[in-house]
Parts: sequence; structure tokens; C-alpha cells
Amino acid sequence: MPDSRSFLKGIKILAVDDEEDVLETIVDALDTAHIDKASDFHSAAEKIQENTYDLAILDIMGVNGLTLLEQTVEKGIPTVMLTAHAMNVDTLMASIRKGAISFLPKEKLAELDLILEDMLKAMHDGKPTWKILFDELDDFFNKKFGPDWKEKNKDFWSEFSRTYYVSKGIQSRLTHDEKVLSKGI
Repeated sequence: MPDSRSFLKGIKILAVDDEEDVLETIVDALDTAHIDKASDFHSAAEKIQENTYDLAILDIMGVNGLTLLEQTVEKGIPTVMLTAHAMNVDTLMASIRKGAISFLPKEKLAELDLILEDMLKAMHDGKPTWKILFDELDDFFNKKFGPDWKEKNKDFWSEFSRTYYVSKGIQSRLTHDEKVLSKGI
């Protein structure tokens, strides 16, 4: 029997974006979760240090999201990168390297709840979130970056494909996860 529970219901999410309308869209789309908002780097960094979150959604450009990603990973917060202006292969690869669980285009905000449900279910089931993302958004990335976009960074994507399950990002998050550390792993 399929798992019909909502993985978003009641969880605490930090949403960070410099555009108020994007933050409001996130709040509306994720109405069963508890959303804490920040619209700049400093207030986001403060919230990351002072609070516990089940998930973070970070804009990349307006709030220095890649630096905030380092902070969320250090605190063991699964993090989704959200972007419009930084929608490029280099930023996608940087997000992977730094430990994000996903990289979403703002064009997909209308589907945010469905995508995040799939991501959180994958995490719960021990499946790789990046595989879920590429399964769902492969056509989008091919249209955005061109059909041979992975060929230009073949070594990176080859290594990445081999290590979906224990990517460097997952390894980094695990080294900060108290549940894992308490088991002596």
C-alpha cells in the first residue's frame, strides 16, 4: 500500500528570498507546513543559527544562498535551492557539491508542494533526492541548458551518477546529523 501521508504537514521550513511575492507564493503553496521567512542574508543566517528547521528553501542570487547553504548543511538542515537568475549548470553543480538536496527553478513554484512531497518521501525512504529531481525535471533542464548539457562536464556527471546514494552533499549533511553522530558512525 502506498504511503499516503503528507511529508509537508506540520514541518518547520525556512524560506529565504529577497522577493516578497516569492515568499508569499511559498507560504501559500506549503500551507500545511510552518513557514519562517527571511528576505535577506543576515536575517536568514540568524534564523539558521537560532532555530531548528526540517527543511530550508533558499534563493540563490538575492540572499547569497550558496553561503547560506553551507550554514544549513552544517546544521543538518536538508536544503532546496530555488532560482530564476542563477539557473545555470555551474550553479546547479555548486549546489550539489555544497550539499543541497535539490535545485528548483522558480518557474516550477506552482508545483512546489508536489515536488517537495516527492523529495521528502524520497529522503524518508532512503532514496536519492537528486534522482527524483532529474526524473521529474529532466525535460526542463534539457530545454534550459540544451540536450547535451551534461557532456560539457562529463567527469562531474559521471561521478555524480555513480554516487547518487552517497553524494558529497549527503556525506556532508551526515557528518553534521546528531542522529548519525550519536550512533558513532
